[in-house]
Amino acid sequence: METRTFGKLGPVSALTLGGGGTGGVWGATTREEAVETVLAAVEGGITFLDVAPGYGNGEAERVVGEAFGGRLPEGVRISTKHHLGNVPGGEVAGTLRQALAASLDRLRLERVDLFFLHGMVVPDGFEGRGTPRSLFVEAARPAFEAMVAEGTIGAWGVSGVGVPSALLETLAEDPAPAAIQCVANLLDSPGGMRAYHEDPRPRELIAAANARGVGVMGIRAVQAGALTDAIDRDLPDDHPEVVDFRRAAPFRALAAEVGESPASLAHRYTLSMEGIATVILGVKNRAELSECLEAEAKGPLDAELMARIDAAVAGSQG
Repeated sequence: METRTFGKLGPVSALTLGGGGTGGVWGATTREEAVETVLAAVEGGITFLDVAPGYGNGEAERVVGEAFGGRLPEGVRISTKHHLGNVPGGEVAGTLRQALAASLDRLRLERVDLFFLHGMVVPDGFEGRGTPRSLFVEAARPAFEAMVAEGTIGAWGVSGVGVPSALLETLAEDPAPAAIQCVANLLDSPGGMRAYHEDPRPRELIAAANARGVGVMGIRAVQAGALTDAIDRDLPDDHPEVVDFRRAAPFRALAAEVGESPASLAHRYTLSMEGIATVILGVKNRAELSECLEAEAKGPLDAELMARIDAAVAGSQG
């Protein structure tokens, strides 16, 4: 598998195995199948695992713990996360440490390579869920830095699904995060994760991160199923993922024309985007993983096909 530079964190496989699928977020799976999927991912050349307590109420972390028994294979790294929200400033450090300790227990590990602030960084006064910028600057960021100094985490990062203006400020400041997880798909759509009124601007966030040497992990390559043959869970007709699925109809037609599955072509598109170090997979079983491994092995898309894909979805409506 291709290896890429992950910001200041060194080399990483072009694909990362995410915990959403193995944690049951993207449809039903079993513990046994999830464990086998993790093992197959590492055997297939994946060197990074990305999990979170929110993926199946800790299930994705337990799957990794069971798969490796507390000893990750040589060269394999891992990240987990915590939804901080808007807690009192004096409770931030303790909350993060407590959350990390619980994650490490499920993972059967003593440290993680990356610890992400899960959820949104938002402007002060934002009406909705998220971690206000002032709380992040005054309490969360110093707590992350202290945890790095203590050695319980190798580095820290932020989720790129927050309010774009707040994230751009965060990327511009020192100390900058080591990594950010950014929406990266051919629709430039965060889908149901969008909880703000600003334009999402995912490619602007990716460019800003690259300018600061922040490693970018691409998420939502298939936009939670909208860029596949069919969404495999029941959603209402007006759900953002269903709207995007209809919007992607011209893309599916183009995939059929070139003889490739929509999911494979969507993953290759994201792998071909400028500035992406690694693409996080949301697969829940070995069959889905195999398709993604095969897509990566086909290599990047040429500029002509990228342009055709962009043209196919430009102006399409849900």
